[in-house]
Amino acid sequence: MEQRSPSPDQRPVQADDFTDPMRSIGYLCRINFRLFASELQSRLASHGVSSGQWRSLRVLWEEDDITQRELSERVGAKEATTVPMIRSLEKSGFIVRREDHHDRRKVRIVLTPKARALRKKLMPYVAEVNRLATTGIDPEELETTRRVLATIWHNLSGQERG
Repeated sequence: MEQRSPSPDQRPVQADDFTDPMRSIGYLCRINFRLFASELQSRLASHGVSSGQWRSLRVLWEEDDITQRELSERVGAKEATTVPMIRSLEKSGFIVRREDHHDRRKVRIVLTPKARALRKKLMPYVAEVNRLATTGIDPEELETTRRVLATIWHNLSGQERG
């Protein structure tokens, strides 16, 4: 009997598959992230919002009045990196810092009305960039992509490794 070689979709993954950047999941994610970020930043700039400020605003729109440490954790940055961002947000009039009433050592970050109003203006840009990026892609393929990326995130997010 003649053996057929497996189709590219069925053959086992080989180490060499990841030396070609176009076959590397990490590389493709990085390139796509940079393109998404660039598209979004070009829209945010007209409102005086930097990409770093954007990440913090997104977190604060979901839960306002959190500590500096909580903001750092949710943005995925070290506290030392977050301090200049908080100063920038404050200088732009997007947040105020308040002393925590229960623990005076903690500083709470609170959105201003100006920042709250920005949400309605900026969030449509997220939908716009996502529509641009996913034009011509079947909804089922997009859902598969979301599941795969969520699994990769889970696999790499500090799970116990044996």
